[in-house]
Amino acid sequence: MNLRGIPLTEHQYIRRQTGEIETERLIADRIVNRIYCSAREKPGRLFELLTSARISKLLGLVQFDLRLGPAWRGNGGLGRLGIDWSETLDPPESMRTLRDVFERKIRYWECRPMDADPRVMVSPADSRILLGSFRETSCLVLKEKFFDYAELIGPEKAGWLEAFALCDFAVFRLTPDKYHYNHTPVAGKVLDIYEIPGDYHSCNPGAVVNAVTPYSKNKRVVTILDTDVAGGSGVGLVAMIEIVALMIGDIVQCYSEERYDDPKPVRKGMFLKKGMPKSLYRPGSSTDVLLFQAGRVRFSMDLLENMHRPGASSRFSAGFGRPLVETDLKVRSTIGRTIP
Repeated sequence: MNLRGIPLTEHQYIRRQTGEIETERLIADRIVNRIYCSAREKPGRLFELLTSARISKLLGLVQFDLRLGPAWRGNGGLGRLGIDWSETLDPPESMRTLRDVFERKIRYWECRPMDADPRVMVSPADSRILLGSFRETSCLVLKEKFFDYAELIGPEKAGWLEAFALCDFAVFRLTPDKYHYNHTPVAGKVLDIYEIPGDYHSCNPGAVVNAVTPYSKNKRVVTILDTDVAGGSGVGLVAMIEIVALMIGDIVQCYSEERYDDPKPVRKGMFLKKGMPKSLYRPGSSTDVLLFQAGRVRFSMDLLENMHRPGASSRFSAGFGRPLVETDLKVRSTIGRTIP
């Protein structure tokens, strides 16, 4: 089976803590890629049905809401997911369904340290990151690969489209085993928050390569933050875009300034502190995209260098015709700094 005629190869990434190249275990990989390869050649009703909200929610119900049997207890089942149970608030024996597992809470204030410097931008999720730009002169140009810029923000949002023209961006891909709370990457005031309806495309790397700008076609929530305010991060306007995927039925806004103790919906006019829980994805895989105004952020050098690391086999490299390797990183870890 091929991706645009390219052999179906391993998908590898770089673990930030160790610098080592690791191979991702892709769930239902061949099935997902067969669906997307066929759909690219001849999209039809079946493909539309498989990426619809109704089927996605049905798959999520079957996959995540059935009660776990004895075989899933201990190292025999839950242990294979690679979850560090020493981080979680609740022990594994309290998990009754896979939904409980994927919606777990962690002691992030202990196990996800954050640089206190207000000029630092942090990762919104435990995820795998790629960086890019819409500036023609930038060495990071990934124009019209992962998303269509206007479609991602919403064509009717002319003001925000103008504000983020030639923006720099970061794409964070969550895998099903990850901690699924999103945290605020910057501190700032909420100028706008709105939902855009859409499909439920898979975030499997092969599916992303074969689908045309899938991230801007999926259902998503867009939050616009002004960080040039008192107590803000001072990096201009930042758009945080939370994108559903296959089997993700919803994005629950549940911002809390004190651990998880006081969750509340995110609304216009609210001031959000950096590094706090903002929202929760329902189980599956999903993606966050951050947009930064041109010339306001300098991404961390190790993340830039890892993208072009030799020796790593990435589906994105094959699909986009250039080295493009993800880095696995933790929520609240540094991804860049404000340019003075």
